[in-house]
Amino acid sequence: MNQYAPTRPADPDELPRPAEHRLWRRPGPIALWLFALVPFGLALFTAVRAPKMHVLLDYWHVLAKITDDNGDLLFGQVFTYHLDQPFVLPSLLFWADAAWFGGDNRILTMLTVLLVAGIVACLYSMLPDSLSTTTKSVVLAGFSWLLFSSHATELWLQGTNGISWIPAVFFCVLAIACAHRGLSWAAGAAATLGCLSFGAALPIWFVLALIAWLRKDSRLRVLIPATIGILVVVAWFLTKPSGGHSLATSAFDPDGRLSVLAAALGGLWSADVAVVAIIAGGLTIAALVHFAREANPRVSGWIAIATYAALLAGMLALGRTTDQVPGGNVGLISRYVVIGALATSALLALVAINRPQWPLRQLTVATLTIALVTHAIGGAKADRVRNDYGPLNLAAIALRVDAPTVLDALHIQRAAAPAARSLGAYPFNDTFTLGCGGPELGSHLPTTTPLPHGTEPGETRGETGTPLTEDTLLSGWATIGGTRADCVLVLDQNDTVIGGGLTGLPGSAAKTKTTAPEGTAWQAVAPAGATIGAVIAIKAGASYRLQPQER
Repeated sequence: MNQYAPTRPADPDELPRPAEHRLWRRPGPIALWLFALVPFGLALFTAVRAPKMHVLLDYWHVLAKITDDNGDLLFGQVFTYHLDQPFVLPSLLFWADAAWFGGDNRILTMLTVLLVAGIVACLYSMLPDSLSTTTKSVVLAGFSWLLFSSHATELWLQGTNGISWIPAVFFCVLAIACAHRGLSWAAGAAATLGCLSFGAALPIWFVLALIAWLRKDSRLRVLIPATIGILVVVAWFLTKPSGGHSLATSAFDPDGRLSVLAAALGGLWSADVAVVAIIAGGLTIAALVHFAREANPRVSGWIAIATYAALLAGMLALGRTTDQVPGGNVGLISRYVVIGALATSALLALVAINRPQWPLRQLTVATLTIALVTHAIGGAKADRVRNDYGPLNLAAIALRVDAPTVLDALHIQRAAAPAARSLGAYPFNDTFTLGCGGPELGSHLPTTTPLPHGTEPGETRGETGTPLTEDTLLSGWATIGGTRADCVLVLDQNDTVIGGGLTGLPGSAAKTKTTAPEGTAWQAVAPAGATIGAVIAIKAGASYRLQPQER
């Protein structure tokens, strides 16, 4: 291995300063720390404003599995596999959210943000004291913008995605940070918690063995985690359920799997064009190999972070390869951008540590440019995630009114409804609302004015695009005074509210012969066995009866 790189002449900003020039009295580091807080604040803002409703199958499937109809925890079920992988801690967090916090999705989204902040803190703790305060602040800003990237919006919008695997990643990074400092027992405890969280932690034992080897620790400290890793992987392989799961394929397809691995490592550089992410991933791998050649104990943790990211990308390629996703590559899925963020963070740290001769100004400009450019690229992915998840919020109303057909269409596990009702989890609590600022289920509405089928912009007009039958996904569009309706309600023949829905959806959701103006579509649901009298659009307190489309 090469010796430590020669030190460069001290930058004027790094020369010893009197007490009045310490960190919190110097504008550079303060500005960089504030800059590092910006993406954290954006992610937390998104998490706080996320919908209350858990709209993903995994949450309801796990809740149905680990609870009885009274909402009591079936502890033995917590230790069963989910998606062929251990799921102990996420299962407990799902139950705690339902039992203690009213089944509020936002609790888990905020927890996800805090766990990612913990990952950033762990990475920062691994930076050597030999780096100047300003250099460490630059690198910290890079970590924050990479890990809180707009590419990862899926994690801040639906807690199910975040809590399913971010705890495992957090505990693995914590284990690496502890091992980097020589805290073997703490690293082992963190790795164990990671393995109880998700399969993303299964390779961590081999990574810990790599750190011990790079640190030139005793042979026993290398062999113990390596042996545990072999036992863990063998135990998982022998006990995991047989058969495939969502997005899994058993095809040989080495080219496709290699493309997923590279795209996952380069996912920060493309929103939906796989070839760009693949090229970026290849360059990231090459750069990591180049800088990792200068291995020494100071960078053992960073080589471990890069190795862990590569192993995660490999596991993704082996277990989730398919072209049935936006961009045709699983590596571009929003939640997996954490893999590329870890790899790029490791590269940034290796550059800062192994190239001390590089001017600080250039490192700062390059880091901030990468941070802002990748965040801007992720904007398109964030918009797509919001559009995809928007219509799924109809699940809250479908659960509340009990519409099995619609729940099946939305892939919501109806079997979890009794437990959720017993626990008082949303939507089975007093916080549930149809969002109309007054009328709720059971309310009576007076006779309403029909909306005409207008054709001129700015008119008050709209229609329904599907037959008004119970327990189906009703759809249509409405524009009142040129803007979308505030909400829609479903009435029975006695003008009593029996259902409701969402507005502001993409025009394609209307399913009408007339082209719906973008953002004016709605979808609604009524209970099974109901006789529907009308669908009503509400705008500023006024109600309008929507007419069926002309056949």
